[in-house]
Amino acid sequence: MVVDDEALVRSGFKLILSAAQDIEVVATATGADAVETVRREAPDVVLLDIRMPDVDGLTVLRELRALPEPPVVAMLTTFDADEYILTALRSGAAGFLLKDTEPEQLAQLVRTLMAGGVVMSPKASRAVWQSHPGGQAVDDLEAARVGRLTGREREVLVLIAEGLSNADIGARVHLSAGTVKDHVSAILGKLRVSSRVQAALLAQRAGLLDDGARRSPEAGR
Repeated sequence: MVVDDEALVRSGFKLILSAAQDIEVVATATGADAVETVRREAPDVVLLDIRMPDVDGLTVLRELRALPEPPVVAMLTTFDADEYILTALRSGAAGFLLKDTEPEQLAQLVRTLMAGGVVMSPKASRAVWQSHPGGQAVDDLEAARVGRLTGREREVLVLIAEGLSNADIGARVHLSAGTVKDHVSAILGKLRVSSRVQAALLAQRAGLLDDGARRSPEAGR
């Protein structure tokens, strides 16, 4: 299901996604109609505009998350450094993507969401972290968990926060996708989080995404 205040965006996304044989767009809606439409149509995945004039996306997200069986929600945004993205992620969004995402990528992103993964536009991710450095500090327990990460795991965590897939991370740091998957599992376990989004948020709050952390001498170990 696609939720956006602009009819052209709704119809465009529906046209692109409906071309995939394994994806059905069951409905489109504005913010005001979103929750009731989700109740009626029960979509598995919702692409939700973060900024709408009638009912904003954060309000819709909170209401959807409160449903007995909430859908997976990814936020749509036009801005690389949208100030609401971090709030949406902390409120349970499974990721975010820019509205100018390449059409051929959209279907795969929906498949990723359906499979329990997260989607974070690399371009938008970098802008979000850079424009919202730090934030609420990690507590002692969280800091201790971050401290248990190896240099390589920290490097992988930073790339997770940039929105890279396991395959892309492997290409960046010259590791197989299977090895990256093992690193990701270890990272989630050590941080005691259940998703890549939660891990990325913790990394951001711990200051791992600034230039100093990226240049850590342990990063290549």
